[in-house]
Amino acid sequence: MNPTKTKIRLGALLVQQGIISEEQLMQVLTIQKQSGRKLGHELIAQGFVSENQLLNFLSQHLNVPLVDIPQYNVLAQAVTMLPEVQARRYRAIVLDDKGDHFLVGMSDPADLAAVDVLSGLLFKPIKIAVVSDSQLLQAYDTYYRRTEDIASFAQELAEEYEDGNEFDFDTGVGNEQDTAVARLLQSIFEDALQTKASDIHIEPDEGSLRIRMRVDGVLQENVINEKNVASALVLRLKLMSGLDISEKRLPQDGRTSMRIKGHAVDVRVSTMPIQNGESVVMRLLDQSAGLLTLDQTGMPVTLLRRFRGLLKRPHGMILVTGPTGSGKTTTLYGALSELNLPSTKIITVEDPVEYRLPRINQVQTNNKIGLSFANVLRTTLRQDPDIIMVGEMRDQETAEIGLRGALTGHLVLSTLHTNDAVSSAVRLLDMGAPGYLVASSLRAIIAQRLVRKICDNCQETYQPQADELLWLNSLDSKLAGTTFKRGRGCSNCNKTGYKGRLGVFELLEMTESMMNALKANNTVLFAQVAEQSPGFIPLAKVALTYAKMGITTVDEVLKLIEMVAEERNLNDDPEQHQPLEHDLAQVIGLSQDEAEKPKDKKSNEFSFDLEPLDRPPGGAGGAI
Repeated sequence: MNPTKTKIRLGALLVQQGIISEEQLMQVLTIQKQSGRKLGHELIAQGFVSENQLLNFLSQHLNVPLVDIPQYNVLAQAVTMLPEVQARRYRAIVLDDKGDHFLVGMSDPADLAAVDVLSGLLFKPIKIAVVSDSQLLQAYDTYYRRTEDIASFAQELAEEYEDGNEFDFDTGVGNEQDTAVARLLQSIFEDALQTKASDIHIEPDEGSLRIRMRVDGVLQENVINEKNVASALVLRLKLMSGLDISEKRLPQDGRTSMRIKGHAVDVRVSTMPIQNGESVVMRLLDQSAGLLTLDQTGMPVTLLRRFRGLLKRPHGMILVTGPTGSGKTTTLYGALSELNLPSTKIITVEDPVEYRLPRINQVQTNNKIGLSFANVLRTTLRQDPDIIMVGEMRDQETAEIGLRGALTGHLVLSTLHTNDAVSSAVRLLDMGAPGYLVASSLRAIIAQRLVRKICDNCQETYQPQADELLWLNSLDSKLAGTTFKRGRGCSNCNKTGYKGRLGVFELLEMTESMMNALKANNTVLFAQVAEQSPGFIPLAKVALTYAKMGITTVDEVLKLIEMVAEERNLNDDPEQHQPLEHDLAQVIGLSQDEAEKPKDKKSNEFSFDLEPLDRPPGGAGGAI
């Protein structure tokens, strides 16, 4: 163990080395008495020293190595040698097993009492390294997964009724079976929260139970061999969400709330009968994290400025479109947060209500009692609203009422399940809405996607394959010499090469030519005029720009291209559709320096906000 046994007076040493002044030390000591936090944390919080400056000082003074956890090849088996509770309590993590000793990272290696406790907890001598506190907290969520606990609790539950009897909640509440189910569910939810999963899938299979979690839009699987615990889990979840536990033949939807590690989480539960039992999918909405603002969605600054201008209009319809899990609801809630003023009456019609907002009248639809979107909308128009938000345009009746509301002096916001902005107006016509009504009411359409971001820790250069270049060259013919990147896969990103997601947006504002095409029900002409309109940049080209900047991968761009192409093939008449030519270099040929600068709207370019949040949305499968 390398730190000296002499107690270290950190503040005095920092003053002695001239890193902080005596006055700054006294000020921080006064604050520390009230907060109870460590001196180093307060020094960083007050801005008197940076975290790197403090870590380097501790490393040199204590003669211990400074370890960058994301760059270090952490041994996952060694991490679990120290229980998570103790690791978090003493701000430590076992980084490696060196054979004759453990290498232990600590954010405060000067805490000799913690070093002594760690020496007693581990069965080998330890050597200390200093690590960043923020990296340490992230490492806990990465390495202390609940997969072993989930398997252990599932086995315990299976042993309680290994004869294959159905789990009986009428007689089982409070007994050992119920306790085992509760522990199993708690572990599942904690693991989901740690990995920032947007959904949990519980799927009974033949001979096993699959628990899958959607992280950054991709499912990660954990297989449990004890299949007979599935019925217990499903029944418990049904009780929690107020569903009928005796009904196993029909799908059901419910909702529950819980606190997980101090986080208030809303859980939307959906059950569906399948061949081997009942499948349960839970959408997790972390209410503690709060709503994202429009600035935090990652929307490019020029596009955001145009969108805010549209929101200031007194009437008209604005659609936010994209497939399930693309962040549509998060964008709408961000817009509502900015529009939520004492002078403005806002009514929302949703299924379900995902976030509770003060001052806004939110209505949850219920088709079982006739409280449908259309019925609520009719009443909403008599409630003297200024702004109406419709959760989704689901049918002709809802679409027509929303469009007429926009025509009669209301600002109407809504979502639509389409793959791009151009096809959204066409979808309204396909639903049966009259072309003249769509043309008169619709003001703008925002289409969006979420693409995965490359892990910063394991980035490497990547040369696209010949078939990939063919697709990319269809978007930008001047890609020669462009350096693309991808993630190699590391412990920091769970070997996926991706960490976090990023919003990709396109904005289509209606022009007179587009309105005339809609009035004539000429969808082909509408698509051609829309794609040539000033300021419109398709989703695929925006995603390609991010790939050229090294933010996302070629693979993510190609997935987006294929989705949009498939949508176009379903909606377009191939005999009438004429290919359009664009000046691709002008639209998308941006260097990173150019991309960060605001562009003139008329130039058909826009600038990028390169600091979007890693957290996916609440209603987006992570849900921006």
